Amino acid sequence: MLSTARCAGRTAVAVAVLFLASASAAVAAPSAQGVAHKAVCPGAPSGFAHCDSQVVTDASGAPLATATPSGFGPADLQSAYALATAAAGAGGGRTIAIVDAYDDPNAESDLAVYRAQYGLPACTTANGCFKKVNQAGVQGSYPRADGGWAQEISLDVDMASAVCPNCKILLVEAKTNSFANLSTAVDTAAALGASTISNSYGGSEYASEVTDQSHYNHPGIAVTVSSGDNGYGVEFPAASQYVTAVGGTSLKKVASTRGWAETAWSGAGSGCSAYIAKPSWQKDTGCSKRTVADVSAVADPNTGVAVYDSFRGSGGWLVFGGTSVSAPVIAGVYALAGNTVSDGSYPYLHTSDLFDVTSGSNGTCGGSYLCTATTGFDGPTGLGTPNGVGAF
Repeated sequence: MLSTARCAGRTAVAVAVLFLASASAAVAAPSAQGVAHKAVCPGAPSGFAHCDSQVVTDASGAPLATATPSGFGPADLQSAYALATAAAGAGGGRTIAIVDAYDDPNAESDLAVYRAQYGLPACTTANGCFKKVNQAGVQGSYPRADGGWAQEISLDVDMASAVCPNCKILLVEAKTNSFANLSTAVDTAAALGASTISNSYGGSEYASEVTDQSHYNHPGIAVTVSSGDNGYGVEFPAASQYVTAVGGTSLKKVASTRGWAETAWSGAGSGCSAYIAKPSWQKDTGCSKRTVADVSAVADPNTGVAVYDSFRGSGGWLVFGGTSVSAPVIAGVYALAGNTVSDGSYPYLHTSDLFDVTSGSNGTCGGSYLCTATTGFDGPTGLGTPNGVGAF
Protein backbone atom coordinates (compact mmCIF):
# COMPACT_ATOMS: atom_id res chain seq x y z
CA MET A 1 0.00 0.00 0.00
CA LEU A 2 1.24 3.53 -0.74
CA SER A 3 2.40 5.49 2.29
CA THR A 4 0.19 8.30 3.57
CA ALA A 5 1.26 11.21 5.72
CA ARG A 6 1.40 14.98 5.51
CA CYS A 7 3.14 18.03 4.12
CA ALA A 8 6.83 17.90 3.17
CA GLY A 9 9.33 18.40 5.94
CA ARG A 10 6.85 18.63 8.89
CA THR A 11 5.36 16.29 11.46
CA ALA A 12 1.98 14.68 10.91
CA VAL A 13 0.19 17.23 13.07
CA ALA A 14 1.95 20.38 11.95
CA VAL A 15 0.23 23.07 10.00
CA ALA A 16 0.93 23.47 6.29
CA VAL A 17 4.08 25.16 5.12
CA LEU A 18 3.39 28.16 2.89
CA PHE A 19 6.43 28.96 0.85
CA LEU A 20 6.30 31.97 1.62
CA ALA A 21 9.36 43.05 -24.60
CA SER A 22 6.89 42.43 -27.13
CA ALA A 23 4.55 39.50 -26.92
CA SER A 24 6.33 37.53 -29.65
CA ALA A 25 9.92 38.46 -28.81
CA ALA A 26 12.33 35.96 -27.34
CA VAL A 27 13.49 36.79 -23.82
CA ALA A 28 17.19 36.56 -23.10
CA ALA A 29 18.42 34.25 -20.36
CA PRO A 30 20.15 35.68 -17.29
CA SER A 31 23.76 36.36 -18.17
CA ALA A 32 25.25 36.01 -14.69
CA GLN A 33 26.37 32.56 -13.63
CA GLY A 34 26.11 31.30 -10.09
CA VAL A 35 22.88 33.13 -9.28
CA ALA A 36 21.39 32.56 -5.85
CA HIS A 37 18.55 30.05 -5.88
CA LYS A 38 16.75 27.72 -3.52
CA ALA A 39 14.45 24.72 -3.51
CA VAL A 40 10.80 25.69 -3.68
CA CYS A 41 9.62 22.62 -1.73
CA PRO A 42 12.58 21.52 0.42
CA GLY A 43 12.54 18.22 2.24
CA ALA A 44 10.01 15.40 2.34
CA PRO A 45 9.69 12.48 4.77
CA SER A 46 9.41 8.88 3.64
CA GLY A 47 6.27 8.31 1.63
CA PHE A 48 6.10 11.92 0.49
CA ALA A 49 7.39 13.90 -2.47
CA HIS A 50 8.99 17.30 -2.79
CA CYS A 51 8.59 19.38 -5.94
CA ASP A 52 11.72 19.54 -8.08
CA SER A 53 11.90 23.28 -8.73
CA GLN A 54 14.52 25.89 -7.89
CA VAL A 55 13.64 29.59 -7.78
CA VAL A 56 16.17 32.38 -8.25
CA THR A 57 16.38 34.53 -5.11
CA ASP A 58 17.63 37.93 -3.98
CA ALA A 59 20.36 38.47 -1.39
CA SER A 60 17.90 37.87 1.45
CA GLY A 61 16.84 34.50 0.06
CA ALA A 62 13.42 35.69 -1.07
CA PRO A 63 12.22 34.78 -4.58
CA LEU A 64 13.45 37.49 -6.92
CA ALA A 65 10.29 38.91 -8.50
CA THR A 66 10.37 41.48 -11.27
CA ALA A 67 7.81 43.47 -13.22
CA THR A 68 8.91 42.03 -16.56
CA PRO A 69 10.19 38.59 -17.56
CA SER A 70 13.85 37.68 -17.13
CA GLY A 71 14.50 34.16 -18.32
CA PHE A 72 13.87 31.94 -21.30
CA GLY A 73 10.43 32.31 -22.86
CA PRO A 74 8.48 30.18 -25.35
CA ALA A 75 10.38 31.39 -28.42
CA ASP A 76 13.68 30.49 -26.76
CA LEU A 77 12.61 26.96 -25.83
CA GLN A 78 11.07 26.34 -29.23
CA SER A 79 14.25 27.57 -30.92
CA ALA A 80 16.60 25.59 -28.68
CA TYR A 81 14.75 22.33 -29.30
CA ALA A 82 13.72 22.87 -32.94
CA LEU A 83 10.03 22.95 -32.05
CA ALA A 84 8.81 26.20 -33.59
CA THR A 85 7.16 24.62 -36.64
CA ALA A 86 5.46 21.91 -34.61
CA ALA A 87 4.38 24.36 -31.91
CA ALA A 88 2.73 26.57 -34.50
CA GLY A 89 0.59 23.84 -36.00
CA ALA A 90 0.38 20.79 -33.73
CA GLY A 91 -1.17 19.96 -30.39
CA GLY A 92 -4.76 20.90 -31.07
CA GLY A 93 -7.16 18.52 -29.34
CA ARG A 94 -4.42 17.07 -27.12
CA THR A 95 -4.32 17.54 -23.36
CA ILE A 96 -1.27 17.92 -21.14
CA ALA A 97 -2.12 16.93 -17.58
CA ILE A 98 -0.14 18.55 -14.77
CA VAL A 99 -0.14 16.62 -11.49
CA ASP A 100 0.90 18.53 -8.38
CA ALA A 101 0.03 18.72 -4.68
CA TYR A 102 -2.20 21.28 -2.95
CA ASP A 103 -4.04 24.17 -4.57
CA ASP A 104 -2.90 27.18 -6.54
CA PRO A 105 -5.92 29.52 -6.33
CA ASN A 106 -4.41 31.81 -8.99
CA ALA A 107 -3.40 29.13 -11.46
CA GLU A 108 -5.75 30.19 -14.25
CA SER A 109 -5.31 33.95 -13.86
CA ASP A 110 -1.52 33.66 -13.63
CA LEU A 111 -1.48 31.45 -16.72
CA ALA A 112 -3.43 34.15 -18.54
CA VAL A 113 -0.70 36.71 -17.74
CA TYR A 114 2.03 34.38 -19.00
CA ARG A 115 0.26 33.55 -22.23
CA ALA A 116 -0.68 37.17 -22.94
CA GLN A 117 2.92 38.29 -22.37
CA TYR A 118 4.16 35.94 -25.06
CA GLY A 119 1.29 36.21 -27.49
CA LEU A 120 0.02 32.67 -26.91
CA PRO A 121 -3.69 31.92 -27.45
CA ALA A 122 -5.88 32.26 -24.39
CA CYS A 123 -6.31 29.07 -22.36
CA THR A 124 -9.25 29.42 -19.98
CA THR A 125 -11.99 27.42 -18.36
CA ALA A 126 -14.51 29.41 -20.41
CA ASN A 127 -13.02 28.45 -23.78
CA GLY A 128 -12.50 24.81 -22.76
CA CYS A 129 -8.70 24.92 -22.86
CA PHE A 130 -7.99 24.94 -19.11
CA LYS A 131 -9.50 22.68 -16.47
CA LYS A 132 -8.61 22.33 -12.80
CA VAL A 133 -9.81 19.39 -10.69
CA ASN A 134 -8.94 17.74 -7.40
CA GLN A 135 -7.49 14.24 -7.22
CA ALA A 136 -10.99 12.75 -7.48
CA GLY A 137 -11.61 14.68 -10.70
CA VAL A 138 -14.02 17.17 -9.12
CA GLN A 139 -14.01 20.87 -9.96
CA GLY A 140 -14.61 23.45 -7.24
CA SER A 141 -13.54 21.35 -4.24
CA TYR A 142 -9.80 21.85 -4.07
CA PRO A 143 -7.11 21.08 -1.48
CA ARG A 144 -5.81 23.81 0.79
CA ALA A 145 -3.47 26.28 -0.85
CA ASP A 146 0.31 26.09 -0.47
CA GLY A 147 2.69 28.81 -1.64
CA GLY A 148 5.54 26.52 -2.64
CA TRP A 149 3.42 24.09 -4.62
CA ALA A 150 1.56 27.05 -6.15
CA GLN A 151 4.87 28.21 -7.61
CA GLU A 152 5.44 24.68 -8.87
CA ILE A 153 2.02 24.69 -10.52
CA SER A 154 2.69 28.04 -12.20
CA LEU A 155 6.00 26.71 -13.52
CA ASP A 156 4.41 23.55 -14.88
CA VAL A 157 1.46 25.13 -16.68
CA ASP A 158 3.70 27.85 -18.12
CA MET A 159 6.18 25.32 -19.53
CA ALA A 160 3.40 23.19 -21.01
CA SER A 161 2.08 26.37 -22.66
CA ALA A 162 5.51 27.42 -23.92
CA VAL A 163 6.15 24.16 -25.75
CA CYS A 164 2.63 23.30 -26.91
CA PRO A 165 0.59 26.52 -27.12
CA ASN A 166 -2.33 24.76 -28.83
CA CYS A 167 -2.66 22.00 -26.24
CA LYS A 168 -5.32 21.95 -23.56
CA ILE A 169 -4.15 21.90 -19.95
CA LEU A 170 -5.62 19.71 -17.22
CA LEU A 171 -4.39 20.58 -13.72
CA VAL A 172 -4.98 17.79 -11.19
CA GLU A 173 -4.31 18.84 -7.60
CA ALA A 174 -3.58 16.11 -5.06
CA LYS A 175 -4.86 16.57 -1.51
CA THR A 176 -1.32 16.37 -0.08
CA ASN A 177 2.15 15.56 -1.34
CA SER A 178 1.98 11.94 -0.22
CA PHE A 179 2.73 9.41 -2.93
CA ALA A 180 -0.69 7.92 -2.19
CA ASN A 181 -2.49 11.13 -3.13
CA LEU A 182 -0.21 12.06 -6.00
CA SER A 183 -0.59 8.59 -7.51
CA THR A 184 -4.37 8.87 -7.25
CA ALA A 185 -4.13 12.17 -9.10
CA VAL A 186 -2.12 10.51 -11.88
CA ASP A 187 -4.80 7.84 -12.27
CA THR A 188 -7.43 10.58 -12.42
CA ALA A 189 -5.50 12.47 -15.11
CA ALA A 190 -5.41 9.32 -17.22
CA ALA A 191 -9.11 8.65 -16.67
CA LEU A 192 -9.98 12.19 -17.78
CA GLY A 193 -8.34 11.71 -21.16
CA ALA A 194 -4.87 13.21 -20.82
CA SER A 195 -2.57 12.75 -23.81
CA THR A 196 0.51 13.23 -21.64
CA ILE A 197 0.96 13.51 -17.87
CA SER A 198 3.73 15.61 -16.33
CA ASN A 199 4.99 14.95 -12.78
CA SER A 200 7.53 17.42 -11.40
CA TYR A 201 8.15 15.79 -8.04
CA GLY A 202 9.97 12.93 -6.38
CA GLY A 203 11.14 11.41 -3.14
CA SER A 204 13.38 8.76 -1.71
CA GLU A 205 13.11 5.28 -3.18
CA TYR A 206 11.41 2.60 -1.07
CA ALA A 207 10.95 -1.15 -1.48
CA SER A 208 7.21 -1.14 -2.24
CA GLU A 209 7.66 1.29 -5.15
CA VAL A 210 8.00 -1.84 -7.30
CA THR A 211 4.26 -2.40 -6.94
CA ASP A 212 3.25 1.24 -6.40
CA GLN A 213 4.63 2.18 -9.81
CA SER A 214 1.53 0.61 -11.37
CA HIS A 215 -0.18 3.99 -10.90
CA TYR A 216 2.19 5.40 -13.54
CA ASN A 217 1.41 2.63 -16.02
CA HIS A 218 -1.12 4.05 -18.47
CA PRO A 219 -0.56 2.48 -21.90
CA GLY A 220 -0.93 5.00 -24.69
CA ILE A 221 -0.21 7.99 -22.42
CA ALA A 222 3.28 9.45 -22.12
CA VAL A 223 4.10 9.99 -18.44
CA THR A 224 7.08 12.25 -17.71
CA VAL A 225 8.77 12.56 -14.31
CA SER A 226 11.53 14.91 -13.15
CA SER A 227 14.75 13.14 -12.14
CA GLY A 228 15.46 15.35 -9.10
CA ASP A 229 17.50 18.41 -8.15
CA ASN A 230 20.01 16.99 -5.68
CA GLY A 231 22.60 15.69 -8.10
CA TYR A 232 23.68 12.08 -8.43
CA GLY A 233 21.05 9.79 -6.90
CA VAL A 234 17.68 8.32 -7.87
CA GLU A 235 14.18 9.43 -6.92
CA PHE A 236 10.81 7.74 -7.27
CA PRO A 237 8.68 7.94 -9.43
CA ALA A 238 11.45 8.77 -11.94
CA ALA A 239 12.71 5.23 -11.29
CA SER A 240 9.49 3.68 -12.58
CA GLN A 241 9.84 1.52 -15.67
CA TYR A 242 6.61 3.00 -17.01
CA VAL A 243 7.71 6.63 -17.24
CA THR A 244 10.08 8.85 -19.16
CA ALA A 245 12.58 10.02 -16.55
CA VAL A 246 13.68 13.56 -17.44
CA GLY A 247 17.10 14.88 -16.47
CA GLY A 248 18.45 18.40 -16.73
CA THR A 249 20.88 20.58 -18.64
CA SER A 250 22.39 24.05 -18.66
CA LEU A 251 21.23 25.78 -21.85
CA LYS A 252 23.08 28.71 -23.40
CA LYS A 253 22.87 30.73 -26.58
CA VAL A 254 26.02 30.41 -28.68
CA ALA A 255 27.27 31.29 -32.15
CA SER A 256 26.72 27.97 -33.90
CA THR A 257 24.47 26.40 -36.50
CA ARG A 258 22.04 25.32 -33.81
CA GLY A 259 22.47 28.58 -31.90
CA TRP A 260 22.46 26.80 -28.54
CA ALA A 261 24.74 24.61 -26.44
CA GLU A 262 24.02 22.33 -23.50
CA THR A 263 25.95 20.64 -20.73
CA ALA A 264 24.69 18.39 -17.95
CA TRP A 265 23.28 20.39 -15.03
CA SER A 266 25.09 19.61 -11.79
CA GLY A 267 21.81 19.31 -9.88
CA ALA A 268 20.06 16.80 -12.13
CA GLY A 269 19.23 13.45 -10.54
CA SER A 270 20.57 10.25 -12.07
CA GLY A 271 21.78 6.79 -11.29
CA CYS A 272 20.71 3.20 -10.82
CA SER A 273 17.44 2.33 -9.09
CA ALA A 274 17.73 0.31 -5.92
CA TYR A 275 14.54 -1.67 -6.55
CA ILE A 276 13.00 -1.46 -10.03
CA ALA A 277 14.06 -3.95 -12.69
CA LYS A 278 15.74 -2.79 -15.86
CA PRO A 279 13.23 -2.39 -18.69
CA SER A 280 13.98 -4.33 -21.84
CA TRP A 281 14.54 -1.15 -23.84
CA GLN A 282 17.48 0.00 -21.73
CA LYS A 283 20.76 -1.61 -22.80
CA ASP A 284 23.40 0.15 -20.70
CA THR A 285 25.66 -2.28 -18.87
CA GLY A 286 26.75 -0.28 -15.83
CA CYS A 287 23.45 -0.64 -14.01
CA SER A 288 21.61 -3.93 -13.55
CA LYS A 289 18.32 -2.19 -12.72
CA ARG A 290 16.41 0.83 -14.05
CA THR A 291 18.72 3.68 -15.06
CA VAL A 292 17.70 7.33 -14.67
CA ALA A 293 17.38 9.45 -16.83
CA ASP A 294 15.99 8.77 -20.32
CA VAL A 295 16.06 12.24 -21.90
CA SER A 296 16.56 15.79 -20.65
CA ALA A 297 15.94 19.51 -21.17
CA VAL A 298 16.92 22.79 -19.55
CA ALA A 299 16.91 22.73 -15.74
CA ASP A 300 19.78 24.92 -14.52
CA PRO A 301 18.46 27.99 -12.63
CA ASN A 302 21.50 29.88 -13.98
CA THR A 303 19.96 29.45 -17.43
CA GLY A 304 16.41 29.43 -16.14
CA VAL A 305 12.95 30.08 -17.51
CA ALA A 306 10.51 32.94 -16.96
CA VAL A 307 7.39 32.09 -14.95
CA TYR A 308 4.54 34.25 -13.67
CA ASP A 309 3.19 33.59 -10.18
CA SER A 310 1.13 35.98 -8.04
CA PHE A 311 -0.07 33.79 -5.18
CA ARG A 312 2.91 34.47 -3.00
CA GLY A 313 3.50 37.87 -1.40
CA SER A 314 6.60 38.45 -3.52
CA GLY A 315 4.79 37.40 -6.66
CA GLY A 316 5.42 38.56 -10.20
CA TRP A 317 7.85 37.38 -12.85
CA LEU A 318 10.26 34.83 -11.42
CA VAL A 319 13.10 32.72 -12.84
CA PHE A 320 13.01 28.98 -12.23
CA GLY A 321 15.24 26.00 -12.76
CA GLY A 322 15.14 22.41 -11.59
CA THR A 323 13.98 19.28 -13.35
CA SER A 324 10.49 20.61 -12.68
CA VAL A 325 11.23 22.68 -15.79
CA SER A 326 12.38 19.80 -17.96
CA ALA A 327 9.53 17.37 -17.13
CA PRO A 328 6.67 19.56 -18.47
CA VAL A 329 8.86 20.64 -21.40
CA ILE A 330 9.23 17.01 -22.45
CA ALA A 331 5.54 16.35 -21.79
CA GLY A 332 4.82 19.19 -24.20
CA VAL A 333 7.09 17.66 -26.85
CA TYR A 334 5.27 14.33 -26.52
CA ALA A 335 1.99 16.19 -26.99
CA LEU A 336 3.29 17.92 -30.11
CA ALA A 337 4.45 14.60 -31.55
CA GLY A 338 1.10 12.92 -30.95
CA ASN A 339 2.46 9.39 -30.89
CA THR A 340 0.99 6.58 -28.82
CA VAL A 341 3.57 5.57 -26.24
CA SER A 342 3.39 3.42 -23.12
CA ASP A 343 6.73 4.00 -21.36
CA GLY A 344 10.07 5.70 -21.94
CA SER A 345 11.16 3.42 -24.78
CA TYR A 346 10.30 5.56 -27.82
CA PRO A 347 13.36 7.88 -27.66
CA TYR A 348 15.66 4.85 -27.52
CA LEU A 349 14.48 3.94 -31.02
CA HIS A 350 14.97 7.46 -32.42
CA THR A 351 18.25 8.76 -31.03
CA SER A 352 19.11 10.61 -34.26
CA ASP A 353 16.33 13.07 -33.39
CA LEU A 354 18.01 14.13 -30.16
CA PHE A 355 20.83 16.55 -29.35
CA ASP A 356 23.50 14.52 -27.58
CA VAL A 357 24.85 16.22 -24.45
CA THR A 358 28.46 15.17 -23.94
CA SER A 359 29.92 17.23 -21.10
CA GLY A 360 29.20 18.07 -17.47
CA SER A 361 28.47 15.96 -14.41
CA ASN A 362 26.19 15.86 -11.39
CA GLY A 363 28.37 14.23 -8.75
CA THR A 364 30.87 11.50 -8.02
CA CYS A 365 30.37 7.93 -9.25
CA GLY A 366 33.85 6.75 -10.13
CA GLY A 367 33.77 8.69 -13.39
CA SER A 368 31.12 6.45 -14.95
CA TYR A 369 28.35 7.53 -17.32
CA LEU A 370 25.86 7.31 -14.45
CA CYS A 371 26.92 10.77 -13.24
CA THR A 372 28.98 12.10 -16.16
CA ALA A 373 27.69 13.22 -19.53
CA THR A 374 29.32 11.43 -22.43
CA THR A 375 28.72 10.58 -26.07
CA GLY A 376 25.51 8.59 -26.28
CA PHE A 377 23.51 7.56 -23.23
CA ASP A 378 24.38 8.86 -19.76
CA GLY A 379 22.64 9.32 -16.43
CA PRO A 380 22.30 13.12 -16.05
CA THR A 381 21.02 13.78 -19.59
CA GLY A 382 19.85 10.37 -20.78
CA LEU A 383 19.90 10.07 -24.55
CA GLY A 384 19.91 13.85 -24.98
CA THR A 385 17.48 16.72 -25.56
CA PRO A 386 14.79 17.22 -28.23
CA ASN A 387 15.82 18.02 -31.79
CA GLY A 388 12.28 18.43 -33.05
CA VAL A 389 9.58 15.90 -32.21
CA GLY A 390 10.95 12.84 -33.99
CA ALA A 391 12.18 11.09 -30.84
CA PHE A 392 8.83 11.43 -29.09
